[in-house]
Amino acid sequence: MELTDPMDQLVAPASIDDFRSRLAGVIDQLPRRLRQCADHIAANEDRIAVSTVADLAVGADVPPSALIRFCQILGFSGFSEMQRLFRGAYVPGWPDYATRLADLKLGGAGSPTALLAEFIEAGRLSLESLATSVDDAVLGRAVAELAAADTIHIVGLRRAFPVASYLAYVFENMSVSAMLHDGIGKLDHRFALRPGDAVIAITFAPYSEETLALAHDAADRGLPVVALTDRQASPLAKFSSAVLTVPEVDFGAFRALSATIVLAMTLAVAVGAARE
Repeated sequence: MELTDPMDQLVAPASIDDFRSRLAGVIDQLPRRLRQCADHIAANEDRIAVSTVADLAVGADVPPSALIRFCQILGFSGFSEMQRLFRGAYVPGWPDYATRLADLKLGGAGSPTALLAEFIEAGRLSLESLATSVDDAVLGRAVAELAAADTIHIVGLRRAFPVASYLAYVFENMSVSAMLHDGIGKLDHRFALRPGDAVIAITFAPYSEETLALAHDAADRGLPVVALTDRQASPLAKFSSAVLTVPEVDFGAFRALSATIVLAMTLAVAVGAARE
């Protein structure tokens, strides 16, 4: 996709999926400052609707003019038009936790028995989708890369942390050398990466900047990065040698980890068996 003058630019994306597709199409062609904008925006989609140009520019470490230019490259007239897209589509889709709980009570679905039934159903649908969507070739490549690694580095923060810590637990019990990057004390331990190692990076929208940063650093060092994420257009994909996408059906805007845990278990056991 050729970068053109904003005056000749395409029509603005009509949906969040359109936005992500267009971003994926131009990101590798962007100069350094605009690439910083792209990486920061992709990792903080949940902040676009409630942030100012100045807020996002500080986060991306660029001047506000660079962020506005980035919006124009994607087809928007400026930041305000991009923000309207996210205010109209993203924020209503993922309310804060207090709103989610209030909605459950109003809908009469807040009893423990009802919640259990709903989350079981969401998990069932997620697992059925995983069974039909997983790419066998990509899964096999991911297992081969991890099985050949001297040490497997695992990073997954926020919602992904239970999956990352579970992988570290299983690898430890299978005597597979692995290191959990937990972000405690703002330490990313990227200098622990060594030639011959591999990385498992796990993140979902809104994407963890710390996870993206470690994956980026590992890719720059030539290490294989296996990604567990929610879509092929995830910003994690561009740093990864194998991308495994995980569908998770939500209930009441609460997203469980049923399919993600099953995929993680599959990776861990397959790697252990391959190393044996």
